[in-house]
Amino acid sequence: MFTKSIPNMCTLGNLFLGMVGIMLALDNKLSLAAIMIIIAMLLDGLDGRVARALNAQSELGKELDSLSDVISFGVAPALIMYISCFHDMHHALIWTVTAVFPMCGALRLARFNVQSGSPGYFIGLPIPAAGGVLATLSLFRDDISAPYMIIAMLLLSYLMVSTVRYPNFKKIGFPKKAMMYAPFVILAGVAVAVTFLDQLSKLIFLPLVLYAAYGVKENVRRLSRRRRRHREQSDKVFNDHSS
Repeated sequence: MFTKSIPNMCTLGNLFLGMVGIMLALDNKLSLAAIMIIIAMLLDGLDGRVARALNAQSELGKELDSLSDVISFGVAPALIMYISCFHDMHHALIWTVTAVFPMCGALRLARFNVQSGSPGYFIGLPIPAAGGVLATLSLFRDDISAPYMIIAMLLLSYLMVSTVRYPNFKKIGFPKKAMMYAPFVILAGVAVAVTFLDQLSKLIFLPLVLYAAYGVKENVRRLSRRRRRHREQSDKVFNDHSS
């Protein structure tokens, strides 16, 4: 029975870190708050793999994962961004932009739960990646002005509910023997993150942005290929009728 609960414990750990991130943001400890979101991403990637390794997958775990993700990668990053970049801008636009992000995240999760995606791909930017980008992006508040932050937040919101395909790395599993080392890996990650707080947070920003950009690039490439194929077929039909 305890073994079956391990994946849910990882998911609850994800939720706990999301709540800690919110409280740290309210205390204006923004770098540490961003790190909590990154560590929550680690736990989020772990729970599904642990469930598959232990054959402990369940509908309860699936729903719990979605509810936790809304908090950790929807509400928490949006609040971090609001406090770090928008807090002094008392305007309805800012409130709306801040609220739209977790709303799009919730729609993304709901769609994921009821629709089957393409094999090996996510449809729309996964909310953990979007939340990770947003949380770490907030650390560049001294280098990027608020209007650009707003554009970035809206773009991430759109990518979550879009039909852009992203590679799915969650299906990559690991053997049961490796699970005993997972807590030590997480603890080591926390220690490194706290020791190199600002540097690590900004460093993690780069691969997350590259992942988000990769899906857009591949989608544009697929659309271009499809249009070219359609144009070639149209030209072929036209030439057949002309001859």
